[in-house]
Amino acid sequence: MEVETVVMAHFDTSTAAFPRSVDGRFVSGTEIEASMVVDVPAALGLEASENIGGCDGTLESKTSEVMMMDGSETKAATKVQKVYRSYRTRRRLADSAVVVEELWWQAIDYVRLNHSTVSFFNYLKPETAISRWNRVSLNASKVGNGLSKDERALKLAFQHWIEAIDPRHRYGHNLHCYFDEWCSSKAGQPFFYWLDLGEGRNVDIKECPRAVLRQQCIKYLGRLEREQYEYVPIDGKIVHKLTGELLHTSKDSGGGKWIFVMSTSKKLYAGEVST
Repeated sequence: MEVETVVMAHFDTSTAAFPRSVDGRFVSGTEIEASMVVDVPAALGLEASENIGGCDGTLESKTSEVMMMDGSETKAATKVQKVYRSYRTRRRLADSAVVVEELWWQAIDYVRLNHSTVSFFNYLKPETAISRWNRVSLNASKVGNGLSKDERALKLAFQHWIEAIDPRHRYGHNLHCYFDEWCSSKAGQPFFYWLDLGEGRNVDIKECPRAVLRQQCIKYLGRLEREQYEYVPIDGKIVHKLTGELLHTSKDSGGGKWIFVMSTSKKLYAGEVST
């Protein structure tokens, strides 16, 4: 089993589960909703034997007694259920809105990165100094964002920040192979333009063929998507934050490769690398 550990700068780009903890265990909203249904006969102090019809007319007398009561317990249970359901609906709508917003920001981010690394070189008019500074500031913000949050934070390694500013987020190690080739070529073209549209578009490196470069891309997750991969240490063990399950890097993985990412806010994310 291979394990790759990455310390990432802060990047913000399935609808997340909404678990609750009941008596130390994680349960779903359906279970909570079911547990909130009040047993009316029990709430009224009726025994099980009293709920079974008999010849002595006990059931009829108890039924009349129930009908005469104001039903405050039932009303309270109904109100609690309505409040919970309305809260659940609002939460789902809010989560959906966040997902849509994140997708829009991902699209905008792609356009901005593509313009700052590839498209701008297609313009016929010369690039101005202001345009150059804008490109530098945009790419630098992707690399260093989060460093001020912790004095011990480290900048991304080169192979990771070149991956971050790539509009397609191709695997950084593979990009590094082509970056070395670009440096030795002295083509006079920006790296990503050279790689995709310029003189290097037909370059095929033996250590990393073009097919592999195109196939191996990194998906940058949004806030809600990241929650599915967040783990926390509990009593010396790494546990999934939402489900409470222990992390098994060898279980059902067939010796696959895993990646561990620590955010600048000290949150740990882990997942098996998909091919």
